[in-house]
Amino acid sequence: MSIPTLAQLPHEIAAGLLKIGAVALRPNEPFTWTSGLKSPIYCDNRLTMSYPEIRELIAEGFAAVIRERHPDCEAVAGIATGGIPHAAWVAQKLNLPMLYVRDKAKGHGKTNQIEGHFTKGQKVVLIEDLISTGGSSLKAAVAVREAGCEVQGVVAIFTYQFPHAAAAFAEEGIPLDTLSNYTALIETAVQQGVVKSEDVALLQSWRENPQAFGV
Repeated sequence: MSIPTLAQLPHEIAAGLLKIGAVALRPNEPFTWTSGLKSPIYCDNRLTMSYPEIRELIAEGFAAVIRERHPDCEAVAGIATGGIPHAAWVAQKLNLPMLYVRDKAKGHGKTNQIEGHFTKGQKVVLIEDLISTGGSSLKAAVAVREAGCEVQGVVAIFTYQFPHAAAAFAEEGIPLDTLSNYTALIETAVQQGVVKSEDVALLQSWRENPQAFGV
């Protein structure tokens, strides 16, 4: 498999996600999320685990981003649960220790929130499968920081590109990189005929104001 450049990654990853059905676009028949929010997109990146070629593309993408953006990285941490398998594959590629971060500390045993061996001051990059509001990812990153590690950044497979998510990462001073994004997905979907060009404005309006979509 040829490995795309970082500039090519957003569209290559988007094409892969569309191919396996990890993302689906329905601008005129929106999905309803658990929160009740109407959305023209449904994303389930857990499906990538079942497709060796796609997960390899993702792992190579993560490794390339970490080498370029965070060359001093000393450990890779997966954010539970979707980021855990990808963190394992990336840590193996980079020959680095791997950790994973729970949503909250266990209620028994050693009550760990972070699993795996780490040391104070260790430079850590966190791996996530999807950035929506960014809340859960930032919570994990702050937990790693409070444990005494240096959080170099969060790297995710995909982001909806909500402005408030980007603002939240900036406020915490935590760099965010993603392999693909909503813009690249729409462009790829139009090229493939998955959605019509006349639906692009509707799809973009959701990202700008998701609460008003489909109301």
